[in-house]
Amino acid sequence: MEKIVIEGGVALKGSVEISGSKNSSLPILAATALFGGEYKINNVPRISDVETMLKLLETLGAEVFFEKNSISIDTKKISKHEAPYDLVKTMRASVLVWGSLLGRLGRARVSFPGGCAIGDRPIDQHIKGFDALGYKTNIGGGYLESVSTKRTGGNYKFTVKTVTGTENLILSSVLAKNKTTLYNCAVEPEVEDLINFLSSLGATINQKGGTIEISPVTSLDPQSEPYSVIPDRIEAGTFLALGSVVGNEIEISNCEPRHLDEARKAIESVGSKVEKQGLSVLKVSSPPTVSPTNIETNPHPLFPTDLQAQLMSVLVLANGVSKITENIFPNRFIHVAELRKLGAEISLKGNVATVCGVKGLIGATMQASDLRASASLLIGALSAKGKSEVRRIYHLDRGYESIDNKLQGLGARIWREKE
Repeated sequence: MEKIVIEGGVALKGSVEISGSKNSSLPILAATALFGGEYKINNVPRISDVETMLKLLETLGAEVFFEKNSISIDTKKISKHEAPYDLVKTMRASVLVWGSLLGRLGRARVSFPGGCAIGDRPIDQHIKGFDALGYKTNIGGGYLESVSTKRTGGNYKFTVKTVTGTENLILSSVLAKNKTTLYNCAVEPEVEDLINFLSSLGATINQKGGTIEISPVTSLDPQSEPYSVIPDRIEAGTFLALGSVVGNEIEISNCEPRHLDEARKAIESVGSKVEKQGLSVLKVSSPPTVSPTNIETNPHPLFPTDLQAQLMSVLVLANGVSKITENIFPNRFIHVAELRKLGAEISLKGNVATVCGVKGLIGATMQASDLRASASLLIGALSAKGKSEVRRIYHLDRGYESIDNKLQGLGARIWREKE
């Protein structure tokens, strides 16, 4: 097992290139299991979550080749319908093969999903949605086993917005027997990217706000050209936050500015200057002093929960008191205890964190608890004086491609060591 060591207190300047989206790559890869064919997906990040998804697809019968950031995958021989515990336990997005297998084979057996320890993320919306669309699910032995009825397709309204739930029901509906209409759907860019990928293969999907209509087809078309995954807006937002630490100035390339509107507003509210320097380039310049601000997390298009921890790491050095309200995962504050080790002053009450800015941070040994929290600890350590260690960085490697190398390119003193 590895840890990351950081000697902080160094101003970071330069350019960083954003990788492809983790949260787009995973559902798109799962979608290749829906209909047997040969697919090529470009701009895929080299991260452990992608590797896990590829192992899962291989277990189902796919043939996979991953070179640089391009994946070639042949799913014609997929015949197995079980996603085993050993793979699904490490990554919640593994559950996305559920919808693809139901659409293709009419049955699926999927272990309860794992992933980050950031609070309760129930699977009930998937089960209720599948039931409404003609797929009956039994739960037993830690597995979810679903089978199709004679009539698939129909209408379902999500009672809670869920990205993977929306994606799973889309995947199960493309080859259904009847038209499907989904209401109160998640509208994240990653959902749109999945729809665009499926549409490029001949799926008939119409999205209008939170309503998605799927007119079923009997088969999908052969892929005519490689599909390129959108840039990772959460990685881009992470570097926007890092660029807001006093003294830093970062050019962020290969990003999609329209996916970052709320992140940009939040960063500008602390005093940073964010400039658009091309179709896919943003430049963030830190303020002389970080101003306090109040932020609430909400479903897209509002401020994302996946950037809450990173923004907190900026606000711990603000000139005043900030409040962060976590409306998506009320318990997503495990990183607070670790930031306190650096000297941060943060108090918690329910789903609200009150952050009292301090004049400086001192390096410490910290432990990552989830993917985005691990990024917040890096920001804190880079801002602190002295040496810090971040342990359990396998969380970090689940979603950030070579982030230590990217930070070195900005001038950070950061390296990996064996624990």
